[in-house]
Amino acid sequence: MPRSNAFNTSNASNAAPARPTPGSKATPVAKNTICLWYDGAAQDAAEFYARTFPDSRVDAVFHAPADYPAGKAGDVLTVSFTVCGIPCIGINGGPAFPHSEAFSFQIATDDQAETDRLWNAIIENGGSPSACGWCKDRWGLNWQITPRVLTQAIADPDPSVGRRAFEAMMTMEKIDIAAIEAAIQA
Repeated sequence: MPRSNAFNTSNASNAAPARPTPGSKATPVAKNTICLWYDGAAQDAAEFYARTFPDSRVDAVFHAPADYPAGKAGDVLTVSFTVCGIPCIGINGGPAFPHSEAFSFQIATDDQAETDRLWNAIIENGGSPSACGWCKDRWGLNWQITPRVLTQAIADPDPSVGRRAFEAMMTMEKIDIAAIEAAIQA
């Protein structure tokens, strides 16, 4: 595929049509976009997120116009994607800046089935569990899969409800909604 500039786009298999060339008047650019650094796997990660999370998609794939420290001309340089309605760009910048728990996506879930589906998708795709509803995907990005019942309980005007929900959460990896509800009622 010929590449005439940095903004050539190609559609990924699950991608929506590519956006017009940046700077054109046809598609507004978000005022704030989350930029996530990957070690060569931005497109794989974006495609996984598009398959896994609601209101998520790969918008465009941009190829490098010339060699750069982490790759060669024609390699995927950046990927424009959306995760749960949030605009993101993944940059294949190499291994210099790995993800950390200092940034995570917190995904609100409505029931145990949704919590299980999202958590399991991340773990079964090479991720790893952590504590209190957190997990890490295979690219090192951190996720909080958080049932709404938990955040509502912690914010309850009755501090004893929040304390019981919080203490129950502290014993968990993936959040167990039935256990949180039992703690609320205790």
